[in-house]
Amino acid sequence: HCANALAVARWLDADSRISWVSYPGLEGDKYHALAEKYMPNGTCGVISFGVPGGREKVSAFLDHLKMVSICTLYPACTTHRQLTDEQLEEAGVGIDLVRLSCGIENAADIIADLDQALASIQ
Repeated sequence: HCANALAVARWLDADSRISWVSYPGLEGDKYHALAEKYMPNGTCGVISFGVPGGREKVSAFLDHLKMVSICTLYPACTTHRQLTDEQLEEAGVGIDLVRLSCGIENAADIIADLDQALASIQ
């Protein structure tokens, strides 16, 4: 799952439809050096990234996912739904934040699903 998450994070990081990516396995991540030091065999399966365009755009993106399961992928509308947009920003949970937990599925399949969902909201 760590290798899959790194592959997906790299793909997301290179995609212009994504506003930002946070994953310690990425070379440019602010925690990359620490991750290499303390987790030399891989960091984790969870990637955080931003889908620009507001709640409606993020919700549409999630609705178009076919393989990826939606649990708490979108904190602004699930675990933190009671907060205003301003409170979300103060808590570090932007309205564009999507969290993805990669498993042992084929990374190419995860990427293909993300790609088709992003394409559908353009």
